[in-house]
Amino acid sequence: MAGAAQSARRRRTPGVILLPRFYARETELVARELLGCILECRGRTGVVSGRIVETEAYLGEHDPACHAAAGRTPRTETLYGPPGTFYVYFVYGTHWCCNAVTRPAGLPSAVLIRALEPLSGVDLMWARRARARRDADLTSGPGKVCAALAIDGRHNGLALQRGTVTIRSGTPVPDRDVAVTPRIGINETNAALDWPLRWCVAGSPFLSRRVATPHR
Repeated sequence: MAGAAQSARRRRTPGVILLPRFYARETELVARELLGCILECRGRTGVVSGRIVETEAYLGEHDPACHAAAGRTPRTETLYGPPGTFYVYFVYGTHWCCNAVTRPAGLPSAVLIRALEPLSGVDLMWARRARARRDADLTSGPGKVCAALAIDGRHNGLALQRGTVTIRSGTPVPDRDVAVTPRIGINETNAALDWPLRWCVAGSPFLSRRVATPHR
């Protein structure tokens, strides 16, 4: 087990579980305030968790990059659910992505968890992410997050306040340490290509894509 993850695990412990009212707000605000919080997944083999260092906001039916732009379908049904629901979907036929549903029920929007700083269960992360070569590769992307925490379609629709997956409060990240950029992986023809809806802890080695300096 490499040193960076061990050090992170020693200096941080999970706080209180975030209640639905935390998520029942504007998606951009939730995306910003999830930075520093702890995503935790419990399974038969142990507990795995990480500090959230990168998020993206998806704003609803008017956002052409959001799944809800297609309307209410079997795939997007979870997005229309109550705030604080876990929305998990399969993408590109290769990996899972996980989101926290925001705003009141019926207003489909969510925050994508793009990257974590590993905290607990790092040995399990290494076993699940055999292709990783360093700590920074374990959870530096939405697909990697789900693989490292063993999150898949079974978790879709779960409440984040109980059960196997929770998000807890952590150490708040000051504005001076936060960078805001356009979202990653948006099609170049998409009208939302340049919307500044990605928040990250600037300077974190665990980001899916590095940022130079914070700007707000």
